[in-house]
Amino acid sequence: MNDSDRRTASMAGSKRKDARRNQQALLDAAATIFVASGVEAPVRDIAAKAGVGIGTIYRHFPTRAELIIAVYRHQVDACAEAGPALLAASPTPHAALAQWVDLFVDFLVTKHGLAAAMRSDSAGFETLHAYFLDRLLPVCTQLLDAATTSGEIHPGLEAYQLMRGIGNLCIGADADPRYDARRMVALLVAGLRQPH
Repeated sequence: MNDSDRRTASMAGSKRKDARRNQQALLDAAATIFVASGVEAPVRDIAAKAGVGIGTIYRHFPTRAELIIAVYRHQVDACAEAGPALLAASPTPHAALAQWVDLFVDFLVTKHGLAAAMRSDSAGFETLHAYFLDRLLPVCTQLLDAATTSGEIHPGLEAYQLMRGIGNLCIGADADPRYDARRMVALLVAGLRQPH
């Protein structure tokens, strides 16, 4: 490989890094905007938040549905990766569980528009739901097991039950400003504690 080939390869690698960085910035910005304004938020708002042009969004995600699916997967991955990190960094397993549940609630809020965006693609929706369960159930199980082993929470609660309960508490939160899903979820998590 001569110097010209090395420079070309280096430039291509640098462009790929920039593209990945732009895509991550877009996904983070879209998630934030979706939480605040819903999945129908204007693309220009996402572009502005990410610090890129609208064309960059359409280069990465030609349709809104593709962007929503990518945000969904991105947030599932972030939520899955956060569990072990929180467990390692938190003062107690229950504190890690509570912080992880906050992230999970953020994810659920973002997910509200997914069903409408995927209405015509039930197989795609099922694939995403399976991805969600495959990535998040083991993490939630790890957090629950750690909190149970430490004696902080009652034994016997399965991750699926907890995640389903949290999901049910979040349903309709966007439609009724008097309902505070986060407060209800915080009460649920506090109620898991064993009395000392």
